[in-house]
Amino acid sequence: MPFPHVLLSAAVSLDGYLDDTGPDRLLLSSPADFDRVDEVRASVDAILIGAGTIRADNPRLLVNSPERRASRVAAGKPEYPLKVTVTGSGDLDPTANFWHTGGEKLVCTTDRGAERARGLGLAADVVALGPDLDWRRLLNHLHEVRGVDRLMVEGGGTIHTQLLQQGLADELHLVLSPLFVGDGKAPRLFGPGTYQPGRLRLVETRPIEDVVLMRYEPTAPGTGDLPSSADHHWLAVACDLAANCPPSRTAFSVGAVVVAEDGTELSRGHSRESGDPVVHAEEAALAKIDPQDPRLPTATVYTSLEPCTHRASRPKPCARLILDAGVRRVVTAWREPDTFVEGADGSGMLAARGVSVVVLPEYEERAKAPNRHLTS
Repeated sequence: MPFPHVLLSAAVSLDGYLDDTGPDRLLLSSPADFDRVDEVRASVDAILIGAGTIRADNPRLLVNSPERRASRVAAGKPEYPLKVTVTGSGDLDPTANFWHTGGEKLVCTTDRGAERARGLGLAADVVALGPDLDWRRLLNHLHEVRGVDRLMVEGGGTIHTQLLQQGLADELHLVLSPLFVGDGKAPRLFGPGTYQPGRLRLVETRPIEDVVLMRYEPTAPGTGDLPSSADHHWLAVACDLAANCPPSRTAFSVGAVVVAEDGTELSRGHSRESGDPVVHAEEAALAKIDPQDPRLPTATVYTSLEPCTHRASRPKPCARLILDAGVRRVVTAWREPDTFVEGADGSGMLAARGVSVVVLPEYEERAKAPNRHLTS
């Protein structure tokens, strides 16, 4: 299911708190950082917060800059992004600022919560997602039905935690504020539970007055048939590698990356690498890894074109090389056409032998780009 790009945004104290326990909201950001947040809001299609954040902070969630709102309108967008709240119970305050400022509003809730929310007379659409809240179903609804390509999530901590733990956050904007809260009853940004393994990728660090912005991207692959946000990153890398292939009229240009469970890149390769006219991308990548590497069974192979099942130039096709390496998960962008081998089905061969194969068709055109001369 295609999802929007999910951006988590939060500010925390030096000891990791989102707020204190006082009656007023604790302002953690600086004036210049509030303006940065306004700029980010202006760039997205929707802003999401939990019902608890509405109750605790009573936010308006507006784009405050008239110039930025005007730029949105000039680009054919609504003046304000869609405002989305998530609630399991439907317990919402109809007098909150959320409902009376900005543009369109949307409530995503359970079947039970929808009955309660619809009875409140809110100026919002109410969508029931089933008996329980399902983040994948919610994100798919936002993308497919509401046209949301970029989603900014501003809290609270429970929602940030759930999206990270389920591998659904594409980036994290974390602002560190130079103060301490020191109250164990105050809300923290992230809660306990099982997170994806490995280290996040730091992509930016920037001081903004007396606070520091840090931008991170997750790196850990998904598990089984469920894609993670990092799967998109790594598959994009594989597609980009295909552009490095020497041109050929008799073979596809393909890129591949092998990534460990914790997000560590183990190797990468591309077709016809190092002057070998017949080497395939997966073959080139796997050849760089010790066959006894204990990380291989839990690694993921990302390849712009599904692994081959037939080839005349080598004893083993790439699907067999993947099986022999013990890899149990493959993510690909494009199913092999009949250009050279009729009825090729590398994905089917791997799946029949217990390998999880994830196809992300939104990357198909990117994978086809260096092969237009073969498929046109």
